Amino acid sequence: MKEAELIAPGSFRLAEMPIDDPGPGEIQVQVSAVGVCGSDLHAYSEGSVGSTPNVYPMVLGHEPSGTIAKIGSGVTGLSLGDRGALEPALYCYHCEFCLSGHHNVCANIRFLSNPSYAGFFRERVNLPVSNFAPIPGNMSFEVATLAEPLAIALHSLHLASIKADEHVAVIGAGPIGLMTIAALRAFNVGRIWAVEPLQHRRELALSIGAHAALEPKTAVKEIHRDTNGRGVDCTIDCAAGERTTDQALEMTRNAGRVALTGIHATPSVSLDGSTMRRKELAIYNVRRSNHETHDALELLRAHPDWFAPVVTHRRQMDCIGDAFTIASQYLDGVGKMIVTP
Repeated sequence: MKEAELIAPGSFRLAEMPIDDPGPGEIQVQVSAVGVCGSDLHAYSEGSVGSTPNVYPMVLGHEPSGTIAKIGSGVTGLSLGDRGALEPALYCYHCEFCLSGHHNVCANIRFLSNPSYAGFFRERVNLPVSNFAPIPGNMSFEVATLAEPLAIALHSLHLASIKADEHVAVIGAGPIGLMTIAALRAFNVGRIWAVEPLQHRRELALSIGAHAALEPKTAVKEIHRDTNGRGVDCTIDCAAGERTTDQALEMTRNAGRVALTGIHATPSVSLDGSTMRRKELAIYNVRRSNHETHDALELLRAHPDWFAPVVTHRRQMDCIGDAFTIASQYLDGVGKMIVTP
């Protein structure tokens, strides 16, 4: 089995690794497509994801789809050749957080693509059968990779209690920001502002459902103008830049909400405590998703035209270095980059 290993910041190698047959209750999946995520780019460019340092060599990739190639004992209801989206998180199901329904903060979580837990930039993976979500025959493997980031977007909206007809700003129109805009569209919110420095991403944001796409330097002023000085009901920071969280506080109304979906490059970030206190803002920290994958797949199935513009680039795993160069440097109008093992 071939896999792509990150061996240093900015450097991959291809390696051959053995893989066992699937155990009881497991399936072995032939990986067909994997989306490149923002956290993958942090690991690739910075040598860490937030405060979690890389441990080399490591296999990234956690937005996968594929086909069942082998079936372990005790598995029923699935067949060889079944196609599906693959859930990268392995939960213990017995800690206090799992028992209270907060599986995404499981005390014993194993997230495939973190240090010590190989991700999906490899040809085959063994998974518990519960981590396989079947997809319809007319859904491409590429679109199915969007289920993981779309599930995160849906989780952020559930966490922040987004309601129909509310006004929402999304900072960052990379893949997770675009998925958030699509999710907001499904929630029937009133107006969506996308805040993004790159023109091609502003255009993607408009194509997927944003009502306005603004440059960061004028965004706060324009949103206050558009809302008669009130601000939006909720701002979702998908960029996690040096100033984006403070911007989120500034463009949100009094007693509003701010959801932090993006991952900051450093453990400590700027946070305007005065604005946050004076407005009595509620701040929600988003940790991946919590069983929203099936809802995400249903949204992908129901509205394929919303998501077609997001997948812009594809590279085979042999060219994974090129894929990461393009994605990390925002080259060639890239939206979502897909790697095919």
